[in-house]
Amino acid sequence: MVRTALEMLLGDRLKYVGLVVGLAFAALLITQQASIFSGFMLRTGAWIRDTGQADLWIMDRETEFTDDRKPMLDSALLRVRGIDGIDWAVPLFKGYVALRLPDGRRRNVRMLGIDDATLAGAPPEMVEGELADLRRDRGLFVDVADAADDLALRSVVDGEGPRPLRVGDHLDVNDHAMTVVGLSRRSREFFWDPLIVTTYQRALQVAPHERRLMAMIIAKVAPGEDPKLVAQRVERSTDLAAYTPDEFESVSTDFVMRKTGILENFGITIALGFVIGVLVAGQMLYNFILENQRAFAAMKAMGASNARITKMVSVQVLFAATLGFGIGVGLAALSGKVLERTGLAFHMNWQIPVYGALGLFACAWIAALFSIQRVLRLDPATVFKG
Repeated sequence: MVRTALEMLLGDRLKYVGLVVGLAFAALLITQQASIFSGFMLRTGAWIRDTGQADLWIMDRETEFTDDRKPMLDSALLRVRGIDGIDWAVPLFKGYVALRLPDGRRRNVRMLGIDDATLAGAPPEMVEGELADLRRDRGLFVDVADAADDLALRSVVDGEGPRPLRVGDHLDVNDHAMTVVGLSRRSREFFWDPLIVTTYQRALQVAPHERRLMAMIIAKVAPGEDPKLVAQRVERSTDLAAYTPDEFESVSTDFVMRKTGILENFGITIALGFVIGVLVAGQMLYNFILENQRAFAAMKAMGASNARITKMVSVQVLFAATLGFGIGVGLAALSGKVLERTGLAFHMNWQIPVYGALGLFACAWIAALFSIQRVLRLDPATVFKG
């Protein structure tokens, strides 16, 4: 039965190839768009994961995502440090500032101020310079990707043509003279504005004066303590929000999905892939069955039951869907390698191919159900008609 079903399917090469190509395109669309969406969502927590030394993120209860600045009073830091289970806690500044490059261009950038003593919250990797260089007078770090792109010098400076920003360049940050003392590398974030890093006290001097400037507190729990239990103590004692890294990442991701419309946009594209899968598979299967109805009628005349005919069509659908899905996922993975080089988010976790396969097979089977009805209603006498 299986061999006969496959011989019928492969007998008409043109329709067979068309069916596989249509299913492969649907699989490509579904898995590629889902992987891009997954990549963007993963970037919402990139800064949190880069700050791996923090067990708790503590902030104002109204803070909704990583770049949402709801400053707190400095006294909140002392209250957090006095809570049982807290090993250490340090402040962070994060906010937008005006930056003027040596070539005269102006940019609004994000500035991160990390603890002067411990440098907790620093970028995870230094490309040029040492972490301790951040303590140098008026020093700051620039991400190496930003230095070569958004913050690259576009005109002649000191007799040199356009070039990336580099160590030793002088910048004006909110009309404060500062110097690039290191180039760092961080994970790409969902929010694309350039990020400069300096010490917390220097950030307070540079930032516009406000009564409240501390954006967040990162803390380490004492050995043997449960971070979630300590977070509950922090919330009860300070009326602040305290999250574990996974919880804060989830909060940020939920905000992005609710407020940006990214879920709806990618959802429509992924749904379109399913629709294409149903339409293409349905049309090709219908044409295939229509042209082979005399063969199916002959089988029924020789005693083949509707159940056996249904199994034969199922084998044909499964074979074409498996081949089409494999080709589509392979193309999606290859496109991901290309997209990663361009900086576009792409992350194909194991769930995407699994659920994509289930969805595509469901599409193909739905299409087969509509097509097979004609076969099941066939009169075996059809084979004897001219």
